[in-house]
Amino acid sequence: MFLKVQLPWNVIIPADSLDAKGFMLQKAIVVRLLDEFARKKASKDLGYFMAVATLESIGKGRVRQNTGDVLFPVVFSGITFKMFRGEILEGVVHKVLKHGVFLKCRPIQNIYLSHVKMPDYHYVPGENPIFMNDKHSKIEKDVVIRFIVIGTKWMEAEREFQALVSLEGDYLGPVS
Repeated sequence: MFLKVQLPWNVIIPADSLDAKGFMLQKAIVVRLLDEFARKKASKDLGYFMAVATLESIGKGRVRQNTGDVLFPVVFSGITFKMFRGEILEGVVHKVLKHGVFLKCRPIQNIYLSHVKMPDYHYVPGENPIFMNDKHSKIEKDVVIRFIVIGTKWMEAEREFQALVSLEGDYLGPVS
């Protein structure tokens, strides 16, 4: 689900980047904010950081004692993406294994759909392995799947989420 959030952030501008007349200060703050926002990637509470929508305010800069850099507190609104348990989403299969498939859904790369959570589908080995049901519906690489989220897990070291999903429910499975 996409969320619009308001975030406080501290932007540090190196002393050598400061313009004596101050004309480029706002631009430098915005550029630094966008760079740090992109590098942060995600947080456990808010999900993946997708975009900065508007810059709400730039606070008064404070000079840091040892470096001479200036710290500006800023407030901005941004767009994030986070999966929630019970949410129905669509993803693309990127890897088929004997015991299930891995999907990608927007910024989330590690979504696992176990063969146990694919009712009526069975594994068909081969050069391009697939899962198929009695109605000849196929789950293979690059197929779009509609699924329900069973659970998510935040991986702090990688700063990303993993998700476990299922096809158990109405209107779930490969999308035509």
